[in-house]
Amino acid sequence: MKDKRLVRIIGIVLFAALIVWTVMTLMGQPEAPNADALGGADSEAYTTALADYNAEIQHGYAMLTLGVLVVIAFFFITEAFPIAMSAMMIPCYYSAFGIMPYKTAFGGLIDSSVILFAGMFLVGGAMFQTGLAQKIGITCVKAAGGSETKLVLFIMIITGALSAFLSNTGTVACLLPVCLGIADSQGMNRAKLLMPLAIMASSGGMITLAGTPPNMSAYSTLLTIDVQMGFFDYAVVGIPVTIVSIIYMMLIGNRLLPDRHSDVEVEDEEEGKVYDTKKQIISGVILAICVLVMAFFTDYVGLETVAVIGGLVCVFTGCLTDKEAYEAIDWTTIFLFAGALGLANAMASTGAGKILADAVVGALGGAPNPYILMIVLFLLAGILTQFMSNTAAAALLCPIGLSIAESLGADPTGVVLAIGFSCSAAYCTPVATPPNTMVYGPGGLTFMDYVKVGVPIFLLVGVCAVVIIPIVWPFFPA
Repeated sequence: MKDKRLVRIIGIVLFAALIVWTVMTLMGQPEAPNADALGGADSEAYTTALADYNAEIQHGYAMLTLGVLVVIAFFFITEAFPIAMSAMMIPCYYSAFGIMPYKTAFGGLIDSSVILFAGMFLVGGAMFQTGLAQKIGITCVKAAGGSETKLVLFIMIITGALSAFLSNTGTVACLLPVCLGIADSQGMNRAKLLMPLAIMASSGGMITLAGTPPNMSAYSTLLTIDVQMGFFDYAVVGIPVTIVSIIYMMLIGNRLLPDRHSDVEVEDEEEGKVYDTKKQIISGVILAICVLVMAFFTDYVGLETVAVIGGLVCVFTGCLTDKEAYEAIDWTTIFLFAGALGLANAMASTGAGKILADAVVGALGGAPNPYILMIVLFLLAGILTQFMSNTAAAALLCPIGLSIAESLGADPTGVVLAIGFSCSAAYCTPVATPPNTMVYGPGGLTFMDYVKVGVPIFLLVGVCAVVIIPIVWPFFPA
């Protein structure tokens, strides 16, 4: 408690310092040049003076944006305050001080990626509320019989498949009680069922656009330069990562876990619930139609439109009540995206991204190979995401990667996607992502269990990413 209070105090001091610096910067701005005094608006003297004036103003805004980046990074990493609240401070700051028009500062609230994610939350929520997701999980897990090897394999396959389309956290939430019940009834080591469950929740989410929040961060960042990513474009990396994860956990990962049992009990809230089979079928059909349209008909209808229509149909058909629909949306993710997009826009419009990019490029030798840059940023993102929200890490680093790649004259798609995949590979600590945290106590796991199992799989994901990405998304397309 004392540590948390100290972190909050430091955060408040940093934010107060930013406000003071902002006020001093705005008060110290030069006056705009007078056109009449310089020979008219068309004169060369006025044009030059105006350009110099605008450059100085923009430089001041850029330096302030770097200050915002430092403060928000501190808030995200320490979680001194809820990250959604921290993120929404960004548009409030830019709007309050007039650095951006409020419609631009708060534009993230109506960004297509935010709308897409909200719609998919509804479709996924219907799968859980109707019991379809739980039914699929139970059926597959029971099909494994008494074989521990088959059981682990079934758990990983069904978790990967569900988390590609549904909430990673929700997938683990519905499968956790099932896995615990089977492990305890057969005297199996809980950790050797739950660690693969958590690993695959992250790996499977890399397969699709809506599978994991970092994919959405990469998507929304690339949209700022008019680069469109299809719903299944991520699968060229996500599927190999999923296969590698299964092989690794079956052959190596689970062997790194000691035989340890936990006394922590987890209540199965699903036990005794009766679900409507007709609604289960409807929710499954809605998801299937959304996926098919997103995969094959994006030339005719936008992804966000498909997701919202799918979500509305879930409510209209009774698969979700209006209250369940509100609860299905992860509002933390929505507001985090909306706020962080304000910073991404500021990084681009003020030139802060270019300043930071030039600094990183200089530190890497002035003109680093984009391939080396991608590896460095992959490792940096991977380290950060183990100790902070992977959603926040991706939202923070994707715009930076974009700016650096553009400064090298390279296509930034591969660099941004590498950051997204790295942030999704949140395997190495129990706080890296909610699924990791959920299995920590019930599995009787320790911090070092995550490190021992997670670091090798993170490095394997890195190998997959740095080999495949430049082939599919070359840095210098012909």
